[in-house]
Amino acid sequence: MPELPEVETTRRGIAPLIDGMIIERVIVRNRNLRWPVPEQLEARVAGQRVRSVTRRAKYLLIELDTSELIVHLGMSGSLRFLTAVAPPGPHDHVDWVFASGTLRLNDPRRFGCVLLSARALEHKLIAGLGPEPLEGDFTLEYLRRACAGRKVAIKQLLMNAHVVVGVGNIYANEALFRAGIHPRRPAGRIARPRLQRLLDAVRAVLEESIAEGGTTLRDFVGSDGRPGYFRIALNVYERAGHPCPRCKAPIRRIVQGQRATYYCPSCQR
Repeated sequence: MPELPEVETTRRGIAPLIDGMIIERVIVRNRNLRWPVPEQLEARVAGQRVRSVTRRAKYLLIELDTSELIVHLGMSGSLRFLTAVAPPGPHDHVDWVFASGTLRLNDPRRFGCVLLSARALEHKLIAGLGPEPLEGDFTLEYLRRACAGRKVAIKQLLMNAHVVVGVGNIYANEALFRAGIHPRRPAGRIARPRLQRLLDAVRAVLEESIAEGGTTLRDFVGSDGRPGYFRIALNVYERAGHPCPRCKAPIRRIVQGQRATYYCPSCQR
């Protein structure tokens, strides 16, 4: 699934290409995404100028003259900007056509979405989300309060978008390894200095992944069609049985909340 670094990579790729440009027309080939593509999308969006391309959590927000687009890439989606005419494939569901090229949404599993909103940040999918992990609201004091008295496993808390957004499964695994914290440790039983290490680790793995264009495990490609290269820097994710890069103990795999968790039984306590 595209996580925060992959979505941010996409945003940085498409923003310079469409910011300030007018959408000449919209082509919807399949409305049956996670939520149906609005029937009025083509009429309401055509002729509008793109004012900005931002991100909130894993949602891309495209501000137009009179409305805002909310785009989610789902499990396997991607947005690519095509400067040459290319026939659509079976999973190319929505095109935004500009004078300089076409922004195309490809989503094989159709778990993504394209929605219209007058105020995207007030939309029900976005309004209740937690702070961005790379911005100033995600502080040690905030994390300490979020963890205080909680029996939930720290990995589950990190992946709760109402606590902090964008720390998906890959990056939760990697951050906990860097911080030396066992993924099953109750959130309320982590001392302040270790929480600081965890906060620093979350930021570091996300920033490093963004710098490498995200992590490609199966489907993700950026707006230019290239994969993300952070996979080669992964220490524990999908490395069960491999030696820990620190102590050489075999990496273990467990399941938490129906998601695979990878950790070093020696380094993480």
